[in-house]
Amino acid sequence: MEVARRRGFVWPSSEIYGSIAGFIDYGPLGAMLKRNVENLWRSFYVFQEGYYEIECPTVGNEAIFVASGHVKEFADKMVQCPHCGEYLRADHIAEENGIENAGTLSAEALQAALYELPCPSCKEPLGEAGVFAFNLMFQTTIGPGSQRKGYLRPETAQGIFTDFSRLLRFYRDKLPFGAVQIGKSYRNEISPRQGMIRLREFSQAEAEIFVHPDRKDHPAFHRYADYTAPLLTIARQLDGQEPAAMTMRAAVDEGVIANEYVAYYIALTHRILTAIGVDPVKLRFRQHLIDERAHYAADCWDAEVYSGRFGWVEIVGIADRTNYDLRSHAGHSGTSMTVFMPYDEPKRVVKRRITADMGVLGPRYRGKAKAIADALAASEPGEDGARVTVDGEEFFIPADLYQVREEEVEVRGEEVMPHVIEPSYGIDRMIYVALEHSYAEEEVEGEIRKVLRLPPAVAPIQVAVFPLMNRDGLETVAQTITERLTQCRILAQYDDSGAIGRRYRRQDEVGTPFAVTVDYETLEDNTVTVRDRDSMEQVRIPIERLPEVLSALISGAATFREIRA
Repeated sequence: MEVARRRGFVWPSSEIYGSIAGFIDYGPLGAMLKRNVENLWRSFYVFQEGYYEIECPTVGNEAIFVASGHVKEFADKMVQCPHCGEYLRADHIAEENGIENAGTLSAEALQAALYELPCPSCKEPLGEAGVFAFNLMFQTTIGPGSQRKGYLRPETAQGIFTDFSRLLRFYRDKLPFGAVQIGKSYRNEISPRQGMIRLREFSQAEAEIFVHPDRKDHPAFHRYADYTAPLLTIARQLDGQEPAAMTMRAAVDEGVIANEYVAYYIALTHRILTAIGVDPVKLRFRQHLIDERAHYAADCWDAEVYSGRFGWVEIVGIADRTNYDLRSHAGHSGTSMTVFMPYDEPKRVVKRRITADMGVLGPRYRGKAKAIADALAASEPGEDGARVTVDGEEFFIPADLYQVREEEVEVRGEEVMPHVIEPSYGIDRMIYVALEHSYAEEEVEGEIRKVLRLPPAVAPIQVAVFPLMNRDGLETVAQTITERLTQCRILAQYDDSGAIGRRYRRQDEVGTPFAVTVDYETLEDNTVTVRDRDSMEQVRIPIERLPEVLSALISGAATFREIRA
């Protein structure tokens, strides 16, 4: 973190006024690293998977979050120290003191568990400090006069759900389809004490994939069927075992993973995380225990990465959310959230039609007669009559006020409410673990070499260009090379300050994977030295081939060993 701050990756936000926990600034190199990570994510979800990206407001009106359940349920358990007055996250204190799965405990059980535990701030015992729920959403008002209540979104997903009908038309009314979004989300965390791991403003990359509830076989599952990932299943957690490597095909066939869609995105997530620099040895996929899984989820897995500073950290959540979100928004908004699925061949079925006698209903129920007739048509009447509810009021309609007929009709399809598969990525956490896992210190020629071994695809500076000496025209050639590389969409940085060895060390420290040095031999044969950051090996390349060679190295189409050969 010292290197990250000093070299312009991450800074405390509004530092001159006293920083507030849970907010960070990305410096020049950090902002570029973040964009590269987001673009690598897009290369998988937008380009490979074909899911178009949308962008929704970060402020939403209250109705959205009432429907989603966030207004009522989106809360953490909080406790206030009776001695120093500090507000604290109750389950975090319990877990830090060896109480496992504290997040699943009730408020009463947590309060009992905290009784003798010390406050992290003042070290006094918490005693009978009450545990209560604290809603994590930032509330605001929309427009003057505080007429409309709004919230800063706690996740990007809700905008995709509220746009479902338009997305369905965009995808020509066919399943499966998906949409993705990368953007800011906000959670008013109680006591964020983990730097980039727990922020109040953070970036998410989420995909919502809408699938037929009875057809969860991924059409491209063959792509990852034999892909192996370390799975920490419910059974292995309960037995205290380590994760076991399994292929996605075996995990689905054995019922370890609920369906091919969830397995597919576990494998895809493994590829993405290792591509940004996460050590695969420190990566696992943990299945949610039954008592921690959301009630509406059919299956849920977290991609967890081991941090030397924070332990196992959740980076990505992959869930089968069934139709919970669409059903909830349909119920609250009155908007259809279904897809018409045509049959291969029309079917002849017998349907019951209930027709109300409006000549009697009209005078008797007046303004509510039409609504009662509609409710009656969808009811299940008994022998004596039917009970219907309109605007919260129940009515009993006698059997002589309607007729029931059965008729054979042709049905060409059915309305289906899709299920949702959701991979949700925390971009800031991805960046932190990529930095931590990429950072190394080693002794080279009696000096400590600090190096960030970031993959070339996400490194903030892709190529450094040095003139060996700042004279004799070497600097002019180096500047020309820098300009040409940038024109080829390669982020190159010109540097002529200090000894060449010091320049290499500066670039190593910020993760620049390749360095081009212009020397006196360049003036003779028009070749330059290309240095590899990780091996520190060098090879001479003709200047005219630089864009081609460097593009191949950065994209992964070629390795440095292949270039040397």
